[in-house]
Formats: sequence, C-alpha cells, structure tokens
Amino acid sequence: MRSSVMLLGPLLGRLHRVNTCYPGGCSIGRRPIDLHLSALEQMGAKICGDEERVEAFAEKLCGTDIRLCFPSVGATENILMAAVAAEGITRIYGAAREPEIQVLCRFLETLGARIDGIGSGFLQVHGGRTLHDGEFTVPGDRIVAGTYLGAVMAAGGEVCLLDAPTDHMAETLCAAQQAGCMIEQKENRLFAKMNGRPLAVNLATGPYPEFSTDLQSVMLAVSCVAQGESWIQENVFEERFATAGELTRLGADIRIEDGTAFVRGKYPLRGNCVQAFDLRGGAALVVAALAAEGESQVHDCFYICRGYEDICRDLTAAGARLSFEGNERKYEENTA
Repeated sequence: MRSSVMLLGPLLGRLHRVNTCYPGGCSIGRRPIDLHLSALEQMGAKICGDEERVEAFAEKLCGTDIRLCFPSVGATENILMAAVAAEGITRIYGAAREPEIQVLCRFLETLGARIDGIGSGFLQVHGGRTLHDGEFTVPGDRIVAGTYLGAVMAAGGEVCLLDAPTDHMAETLCAAQQAGCMIEQKENRLFAKMNGRPLAVNLATGPYPEFSTDLQSVMLAVSCVAQGESWIQENVFEERFATAGELTRLGADIRIEDGTAFVRGKYPLRGNCVQAFDLRGGAALVVAALAAEGESQVHDCFYICRGYEDICRDLTAAGARLSFEGNERKYEENTA
C-alpha cells in the first residue's frame, strides 16, 4: 500500500534501520518517492533496495537544509517525522502546505516537538527533543466532506455535515456555491442544499490552497449532470481521468484533451455496471450513480473503502439508497 513509504522517516529516527515494500497505491499517474529518499539521504541515511523493496540505514540522522522541487505532501510528512528525531535543525524549503501537513505538525508539537512556520512553505524543525505521550483530536476529513457535498450537488437535496473542516475547504465551497449549491455554516455544522441541476463550473487542480486533485473526480461526476458545458484541468496527476471512461458508461459526455476534461452536462444519467480504478474515482462513480436513473453497480469498491470509513452508512443517512455486498462490489440506486 502507498502508506508503507511513510514508515521510512519515523523508523529511521527511532530504530535506525528500515526494510519495507516499495509503495503501491492508486494508479493515478507517476508518484515516485525520489523526494523522500533524497531528503533522508541528505539527513545521513544510506538507501538501497530494488523495484520491490526499500532498505535504509542510519546510525543517526542529522538536521540539514532540504529543498523540495515540488511541494509533495508525502515527502514533507516523511521529512517532518524524521526531523523530530534528528540531531539539530532541519529546514524544509518548498514544503507542502496542505491542512494534513498542519495537522501532523500540531500532533508532533503535542508530543513535544518544536516546529516553526506551520502553514507556510518553509518549515523549521528543532530535532533531538524528547517526545512524550499526549492526547490529540484528529479533525474531520476535508475530502470526505467534499465528496458528500458533491453527492448533494449531483443528486439534489440537502445535507448537514458535522465537524467539516470548513477553514480548509475554501476552494471546494466556492466551487459548490458557483454551481448553485446553497451553503450555510453554523458552529460545527455545514448545511448544503441543492435545488435542481448544478450549474457548470470550470476548475483547475493544484497544490493547496488551490482546488484539490483529490476532489477532481467528484467534481467531474457533478459536471456530468450540470447545466451547460465545463472543463476541468488536472495539473497534479496525469492519470486522474481514468474514471472518465466509466462515467461515459453511465451516459456522461466527456472528452479528454491535453490534461483537460471537457464535459457537456446531461441529465439524468442512466444506471449501469462500472468499475472503480482508484479511491477518489470510485467515490466519483458513487456520486454519479446517485444522479442516475435506475440501479448501478460499482465493482472493485475496495478502493473506496480505503478512504471512507463507511460511505454507505453516511450517504444512507443523507437519504440515498445504497448497499454494500461482498468485499468487492457496491450497489447504488438513485436517491430517495
């Protein structure tokens, strides 16, 4: 799985040796780990291995200046976890600014770490401090919240999302409002209401705070039932549009050209059997199925289960009719 690479930094800092499988994950484009390995080597690690495994050694890690050529979320996280155990100060230039990075920094601070520049593209970690136990509350998932917001936009109706991290959802909420979704926030509740079909919205993905690539597939599904024509430009992962072919099986009108999807909205879509190829694409198929006439089956939904605690439970609570059968299939019907 993709998260195996995230063990490199913390285990090198604690145990000085790591032997793990080369990371897998969703097939959404090139996702090399050279930024991870290069950073750890700069901190004193020796890296070896092959196409299947990665082995790393380090008698001790030392703080240093690390410059990332791309604000990789995973690489930034790995460096942070290694840096808190390293001797001296580690400076990360070009760090990712995603909310998940900020959450990790706050968690590490709860355990006794000292990190400067949280929320910016420059992070300074004071290593060598003794960490201790602590209590930390993990905030709501902005991508899950954005997915459920997309379901309301595509299928219509209204929903109340509890503890959605709205402070980090500006681009998502802006897109929803442009599409005609009525948004209201009260304390820890986000109310969303959609009357009729969404309006067509043009989007371009990018590193935070730009529109998240993890919600591109969901917005593609929303665009399929929107009024008018729209385009979505993918600037992070070149194979994010793999789901487009499955959406056309539901009746969508999509044309892919030079990293951009051009969509002509149609309503309603029609139920069919489709296949998930990745986590977010699978969730997008669920969203599209809810806006389709009749029953749809989403196969290989184990991808979806990796990123959503219980998507059937949550969407059923919002009024959808869907169920999970077996380990690899999901059955959808139009909303009630």
